[in-house]
Amino acid sequence: MSQATISSSCWHSADLALQKTDEWKRYEMIDGELCVTPAPHFGHQNAAGRIYARLLSWSDETGAGQPIFSPGLIFTEADRVIPDVVWMSKARLAASINDCGHLMSAPQLVVEVLSAEQANEQRDREIKLQLYALNGVQEYWIVNWRSRQVEVYRRHGAQLCAIATLLVGDAIASPLLRGFQCNVEHFFSA
Repeated sequence: MSQATISSSCWHSADLALQKTDEWKRYEMIDGELCVTPAPHFGHQNAAGRIYARLLSWSDETGAGQPIFSPGLIFTEADRVIPDVVWMSKARLAASINDCGHLMSAPQLVVEVLSAEQANEQRDREIKLQLYALNGVQEYWIVNWRSRQVEVYRRHGAQLCAIATLLVGDAIASPLLRGFQCNVEHFFSA
C-alpha cells in the first residue's frame, strides 16, 4: 500500500471536510500533514480483524471495556488518525465520543498493523509512536503480519518504551487487560 502526502502549509479538520474523499482510502493528519493511503492488504486486515475479535471476546466476558475497529481518533484539529484497533475502558469510552461519533481522547491501547511500504512502517514506528505517547496512550502494539510478530510498547513516564517483541509461540498479556492472554499465533492466519 503506497502512501501519498499532500502538501499544504498546515492541514486542519475543516480543510479535510472540504476535500472530495474516497471511501477506499484512509485520510490521516499528523501535525498538520495530510497522509492518504489506499485500503490495506488482505493480510493486514485479517490480522487486525483477528486481534479485534480476541479483544472483543475478552471484553464481552469481562465487561471491562470495548475494542473498536479502525476508529476515527481526533487529538487536535491537526492530529487525526485511524488506528487499526483500539481498546478503551467503558468509562473512558463514554467520555471520549463526540457528537460525530469520533474518539476525542487517547485509548488505553492502540494497535497498528504494519503495511509493506517503508513510509507507512516508518510513520507507525516513529511518528505515530510519538503522537500516541504525547497524547497519553498507555500501551501500543505494532503488529507485523508478514513476519508474524508483535512489538509491545508500554508507558514509562511520558514515553512509550519497547518492552518485548513477541513471536508465534509466545503469549501476549497486558496489565491494562486483566486476565487477557492470547497466543500471538492466533493473530495470524495459519
